[in-house]
Amino acid sequence: MSVLDELTDWEVLKKPKLKVKIKRLHPNAVIPTYAKPGDAGLDLVAVDINTDAPAYVEYRTGLAIEIPEGYVGLLFPRSSVSKKDMILTNCVGVIDSGYRGEVTFRFRDLGVRWYEVSDRIGQLIIMPYPRIEFEEVEELSQTERGEGGYGSTGN
Repeated sequence: MSVLDELTDWEVLKKPKLKVKIKRLHPNAVIPTYAKPGDAGLDLVAVDINTDAPAYVEYRTGLAIEIPEGYVGLLFPRSSVSKKDMILTNCVGVIDSGYRGEVTFRFRDLGVRWYEVSDRIGQLIIMPYPRIEFEEVEELSQTERGEGGYGSTGN
């Protein structure tokens, strides 16, 4: 029995691992890791802070990632951002498979409580995505929700 089998019975953790190429652009760059077994997001660490743009603070990870074709990298703020006076400017960052630049996080600066260099600043989730081909139709199928929009399913 492997160590992984002893830690958990979650089938998702027993699947083969996706190999993703990563390049350090900064000597202090930290390779992303999972904090706990079963975590979906890999923690990313700040190696530098750029405050040149007014109203923004940008955290550099010192890493470039080669997302495999057919996959997308999604950048999310960590839940600890709720304790900071900051908002990730694009809500969720998207790293397409063709991007080879540095992974950064840009927050709108709403106060003075910033993350520091060497803090975990965000999470990376890499997922497959389907290639979409739209089929234009005159009608869509009926559902219980129908055209109900914002707030239509309850409070």
